[in-house]
Amino acid sequence: MSASIRSMSLTVCRAARVAYRASNPATRSLSTGACLRTESSPSEGSRGFIESTEEFRFVERLIPPSRIPTPPKHDGAAPSGWTPASATPPPLPYMIRRSRMHNVPVYSDIKHGNQHSTLLRKVEGEIWALNKDVKEFLLGLTGKEPPTQVNEVTGTIRIKGQFDKELKDWLLKKGF
Repeated sequence: MSASIRSMSLTVCRAARVAYRASNPATRSLSTGACLRTESSPSEGSRGFIESTEEFRFVERLIPPSRIPTPPKHDGAAPSGWTPASATPPPLPYMIRRSRMHNVPVYSDIKHGNQHSTLLRKVEGEIWALNKDVKEFLLGLTGKEPPTQVNEVTGTIRIKGQFDKELKDWLLKKGF
């Protein structure tokens, strides 16, 4: 992404440089960043700089924002199905942070074409207590306890099977 923005700014600078040279061939131009700087040639005697930043406003529109804006405050689910987190976190020994797009971090994973697993990320606190609660929930849902893999370092739990929608709904009901 940054390479395309850089090439776009260079294209803007090149176009401005060509237009400037066409109007004043006695100067040589130096292109830096997203603005056009021209330096007078030594034959003219003056060494003044002219910097034009008007073209940079077009480049700024192409640069994505550095932060995701905070979601609007509303009750219940949005028309897209997104549900805001509760105002106060639940009193549990573990916490599940939202992703940077403000979604519940539960993902479906497929390996080798047919091995389905569900990945629960961004777990903070007692990950083993969450693992126990997830196993109890899935035992009541399916009638059997699925194998899980807990990674304490990365704060993730991998569950064998495809339970992403059920786990998202369960976590939203718990207040995450």
